[in-house]
Amino acid sequence: QVQLVESGGGLVQPGGSLRLSCAASGTIVSINTMGWYRQAPGKQRELVATFTSASTTNYADSVKGRFTISRDNAKNTVYLQMNSLQPEDTAVYYCNAAVPVPFTSTWRSIWGHGTLVTVSS
Repeated sequence: QVQLVESGGGLVQPGGSLRLSCAASGTIVSINTMGWYRQAPGKQRELVATFTSASTTNYADSVKGRFTISRDNAKNTVYLQMNSLQPEDTAVYYCNAAVPVPFTSTWRSIWGHGTLVTVSS
């Protein structure tokens, strides 16, 4: 019942920066962990960063020190600040959230449709 919409992707040169946003909408009761994944051409989707409802963050080794995930619960939005971008960061970036399944004690993942980030000179 919750939808995720990403924005902020684009074309940047190596060393540049971008800030991605993901806004949740719909019937929102609660959201646990939110995060970002990416999929480069010809490769599997991989974890980039996560942010739990308890404010715990986790980053892939390849982006530590360069990317920062943040969350604004009042706006139901998660952000990804990307600095010192490299050509290897080129991918479609997807937002993900864990939401409760109605009338159960379980959670499920929902996904946005992705935003393209291209790093090239």
